[in-house]
Amino acid sequence: MKLNDKLKKLDSYPFHMPGHKRNGRFGIAGAEIDITEIKGFDNLHSAKGVLLDIENRLSSHYKSEKSFMLVGGSTVGILSAIHTLCSSGDKIIIARNCHKSVFNACSLLRLRVVYVEPEYDGKCGYYKEVTQQALDTVIRAHNDASAVVITSPTYEGMLSNISCKLPLIVDAAHGAHLGIKPFPDYPKGDIVISSLHKTLPALTMTAVANIYNDKYTAKFKRYLDIFETSSPSYVLMNSVDICTQYLENCAEDFDAYYSRLTALRKMGLMWLEIRHSDDIGKLVISTADASINAQDLAQALRERYAIEVEAALSEHVILMTSPADTDEAFARLKAALCQIDSECDKKSFRRRFRKPPCPADAVTIFFEDCGDMTEIENAVGKRACEFVYAYPPDIPLLIPNEIISAEMSEYISGLINSNVNVESDSGLLPKVLTKQA
Repeated sequence: MKLNDKLKKLDSYPFHMPGHKRNGRFGIAGAEIDITEIKGFDNLHSAKGVLLDIENRLSSHYKSEKSFMLVGGSTVGILSAIHTLCSSGDKIIIARNCHKSVFNACSLLRLRVVYVEPEYDGKCGYYKEVTQQALDTVIRAHNDASAVVITSPTYEGMLSNISCKLPLIVDAAHGAHLGIKPFPDYPKGDIVISSLHKTLPALTMTAVANIYNDKYTAKFKRYLDIFETSSPSYVLMNSVDICTQYLENCAEDFDAYYSRLTALRKMGLMWLEIRHSDDIGKLVISTADASINAQDLAQALRERYAIEVEAALSEHVILMTSPADTDEAFARLKAALCQIDSECDKKSFRRRFRKPPCPADAVTIFFEDCGDMTEIENAVGKRACEFVYAYPPDIPLLIPNEIISAEMSEYISGLINSNVNVESDSGLLPKVLTKQA
């Protein structure tokens, strides 16, 4: 019997956690199946029953040696994967567009970080794929690195199809749906981590870590036991069970979903542009040629059409889709974009984005308690003592212990002035915590 079926048949009185006791008078959504590790319902940290069944079905779908169900998002998988492959003080190669969780893992281990730079879209200002040539060049210069970490697909849906002689971690948080035809293949790596909740029918915080090199399984499990909660939510795990059952019978749904996306991308727009993405489920709408900026486009969609976008950045908005989107939803989006586009004219001045500056030397990431708050334009030459990042998608622009260049200071100021949501650990931008280099 599957977890979802067992939870529907709960009938014993809960003289155990959690404290709401499945009592409906509190109005807590999901409380009716929110239990602890009672007899017959397994233990995620030592799965032998219904939870192991979910993980085995995930492994079958993703064709892995072992799959771990995660209830701390892809973040807990990233932390565990990097600790699996690296020891304190090691060198690691990471793509410059990695998520903040990658940098946090590097800071915990005080790793020496070397960057590989992805390709860059200068029209809209975002990173694309990591090329094989770029990675090979970095590996030749740093073949003593313990691991490589890349993001594929990226936030904008670009895929890096690479091979790597070093152990490879792929942050495929946005790629849980890949591998289902007619979408592209699922990314290849030693450990590949995906957020089920981002692109599949599952609740927020659910994810999967797929191990393709079995020699890392036991060590990954050890670190997962450290980083993941010892009280995993059965509400979340039940949604993974339902999602996994869906994956076993979703071929017809995905054919229809892909057809809707293909048709949407063919609509005629004069000034707005749906940019190419390797994963066509990511709709990247460029405002680079239109007399509207990304923030105003997002506002128009929200206020006039009750459509909320995933992100509004410098010259593009991102709309995330999934097989749960209906024909009506796509029709509504198409009508909104066509109407807004018809009200636009040609942009009077087109920006050309420069790739954010990237440190050439290895940087050891670590936090310090001391520092001074400095206006970002006055911080050039000083050492950052906190993260500064655009959120979403949480890709750091500045990392602790990095010397702030004039180019990066100007880049961050430009994002702030464009009303992009730029944040820092201190929350005090445009001031940033620094110390003398």
